[in-house]
Amino acid sequence: MTPPGSEPSTRPIGKNLGENVVRIEAEALRALADRLAGPMAADFERAVELLYCCAGRIVVTGMGKSGLIARKIAATLTSTGSPALFLHPAEALHGDLGMVVRGDVVIALSASGETDEILQLLATVKRLGVPLITMTCDDLHSLPEGPRSMSTLAQAADIALDCSVAHEACSLGLAPTASTTTMLALGDALAVALSQRRGFKEEDFASLHPGGKLGKRFLRVSALMRAGNAVPQVKPETTMSDVIYEMSRKGLGMTTVVEGEKLVGLISDGDLRRLLEQHGKKVFDLAAAECMTRSPRTVGPDVFAIAALDVMEQKKITSLPVVDAAGHLLGVLHLHDLWGTQML
Repeated sequence: MTPPGSEPSTRPIGKNLGENVVRIEAEALRALADRLAGPMAADFERAVELLYCCAGRIVVTGMGKSGLIARKIAATLTSTGSPALFLHPAEALHGDLGMVVRGDVVIALSASGETDEILQLLATVKRLGVPLITMTCDDLHSLPEGPRSMSTLAQAADIALDCSVAHEACSLGLAPTASTTTMLALGDALAVALSQRRGFKEEDFASLHPGGKLGKRFLRVSALMRAGNAVPQVKPETTMSDVIYEMSRKGLGMTTVVEGEKLVGLISDGDLRRLLEQHGKKVFDLAAAECMTRSPRTVGPDVFAIAALDVMEQKKITSLPVVDAAGHLLGVLHLHDLWGTQML
């Protein structure tokens, strides 16, 4: 008997086999999107709410190709603010089943819904009262009513999600291709909807990805700025000879001018060159207050470093004083401080 969906006449054949594969998988995704917008919408929303209310962790499991997709879904959930782990069903039967505890939610992936290793987990899942969400290729929205129309896994689910496809992209109709693509997309949809339900923000993503380029782009100015004795600063009455000494000593090509704890001005290397052109040696007789740029461009400590970099690029400056709401000097952010963050 020819396996369903494997008849050569039902599969588009063209000069570009790669193109056909992608088109088949794209069509499977369009069909999935239609289900999410229609008959599966309520089940999807129930699944998101169930995951949102999970007091423990989200345990994602699958065997073979479905297992590889399950690993990725678990990783995406975790990186978007929902603690998750991958449970290998075969290892679970040899001790790892202890990873599932009350308060967890299990997401089980199986194209057929009859994978032995997955089905053997059901007894423990039900005994612990752990809610079960399944992703199978049961055509749940066109099959006749009744439990016999559903796979064993889908029947056992609290929420069964439909990843069915017209046929696989494999020329034999056997290798998981379109079906695993729909599982991956549905997992992404759950993760993104759940992160939005949690109010997950850019700064939350950054805190979970401190070593990645994306995370570094969302570092705060306060994490990168120079502070304390590393900040060049003089008083308004400081002579320019001492100003130059402070600028050379701190090596940032500028110095802040501070009165009390408040920033009142800034003197840069460029300012010093222009002063020398205008006044010559007489510049050394002037005080910082006479030479400084008043009301310089500043930045707050909680601003994203990438936003501060944008200001530097637009204004063609290399340093930004960091001040609080009252104008007190907290530090200085220099372009050099951003070099190691992969933002440049």
